[in-house]
Amino acid sequence: MTQDATTLTTVMRSLTKGSNLVSLLPILTLLAYWLGGETGLIVAVATIPAVVTGLRTFEKTPVTAERARDGLTNLPLRGAAVQMLEQIIEAEAKTGRVTACLVIELDGFKHICDMHGPQAGEKIIAAAARRLEDAMRDHDLVARLDGPCFAIALAPLRTADLETLIQISSRIQAAIAEPYSIDATKIYVSASVGFCLPSRAPARSGAAFLDAAERALLDAQANGAGAIRSFTNGSKARDTETSELAMIVGDALENGEIRPWFQPQLSTDTGKISGFEALARWEHPEKGLLMPGDFLGAISEAGLMERLGEVMLYHSLCAIQTWDKAGLDVPTVSVNFSNEELANPKLVTKIRWELDRFEIDPKRLTIEVLENVVANSGEDTITRNICQLSELGCGIDLDDFGTGHASIANIRRFAVKRIKIDRSYVTKCDVDRGQQDMLAAILTMAERIDLDTLAEGVETVGEHSMLSQLGCRHVQGFSVSRAICFADTLEWMQNHHEKLAKAPRLQRKTG
Repeated sequence: MTQDATTLTTVMRSLTKGSNLVSLLPILTLLAYWLGGETGLIVAVATIPAVVTGLRTFEKTPVTAERARDGLTNLPLRGAAVQMLEQIIEAEAKTGRVTACLVIELDGFKHICDMHGPQAGEKIIAAAARRLEDAMRDHDLVARLDGPCFAIALAPLRTADLETLIQISSRIQAAIAEPYSIDATKIYVSASVGFCLPSRAPARSGAAFLDAAERALLDAQANGAGAIRSFTNGSKARDTETSELAMIVGDALENGEIRPWFQPQLSTDTGKISGFEALARWEHPEKGLLMPGDFLGAISEAGLMERLGEVMLYHSLCAIQTWDKAGLDVPTVSVNFSNEELANPKLVTKIRWELDRFEIDPKRLTIEVLENVVANSGEDTITRNICQLSELGCGIDLDDFGTGHASIANIRRFAVKRIKIDRSYVTKCDVDRGQQDMLAAILTMAERIDLDTLAEGVETVGEHSMLSQLGCRHVQGFSVSRAICFADTLEWMQNHHEKLAKAPRLQRKTG
């Protein structure tokens, strides 16, 4: 194209934009009539629209992945992250710099929207996007994926090892965890993170990096809220296995393959059985006995968490009824309740009906609630359900105590009757003075506010003995027994009663 032609095209483009086009048409029409009369006018009317359309078509440029933006957060989209990863990967041979990809998802986002409304959810997503950008370096790219999910493509690094990515992930989680003020209400949100290291990428492409980070995120979410996981070669196989299990888990729940196994809890005062905790186990016909970590993801994927709770409750109440008929004293059975169950407005009615049906006193059923649920719940359905279950007479156990941020006010508000001290405080407490000091502080606090205490994850006789001396009221763990199927509980209790008289009495610390 010549210089004159280029200049003419540029002028025509500017003239055909917006209001310029309106002022141009009469001039062109009069000019055509003056030069060519009626014939020129007819030709102008016929050709000018086509010329203008052609110029406008030529002027348009497609919206590239780099330019596309999310309407809510103004972040670039998936394609931009893939492109940036690709560019760094391609340049690695020349620059010696590498990249990594992280994928972050806000935990429990559906529940947040159900509680506070979709507009609150949008505000949280927008605020989280800003926090992610603030937490990262200037040249790192934060992109919006679907829903409450984000991807981060790291700008070129000299090294991107596991320790570095874990530190970055923790920084991201800390930024997300700051409370969100929505309509004068503080909302607390956690985030799960999956990432892919350059040394573990399944292929040398941006799409492969991002896909691997997304699979790592699924691994993280299978381990509970706030988890961090790195992509490994086994991640894809686990995803496939989880999807396969999700297809058959419904049948497994209905045909009795998934049932509670029971782990004993002992009084440190008397050595007697103070209760059992019901723990889900899947007796798979081909894979053998599966632990919760192997199949809870499949149950969640299939949307059957509430159905699992119903199965666990039913069989636990059946167990109490059978133990009573056998003349065996089991004061309580503890059943874990998921967020989905606790958020069900009909939960209390359902549990009351089941207790009436089995003619079981509510005080013999203990509801286990995770500490982070108590810490993060406001005046909502979960709060009301827990309080009403306490009023009904059920015990309320605060599980994993010491790992979350439950305040004493929340413990009071939820009428918690017992705290379950997390095993991280129990491990090696018989030989570690620091552990003993932490346990002593927790147990003193519990005694002052009249809370019962149970230590979980007690694995050795030494730990058991130390907990008794420090004043912990109940213990549970491998030092007592692993979880056992219901059929074996009868024999185990009979054997325990026989050994109890021979066992030495564990003395408490008196001073």
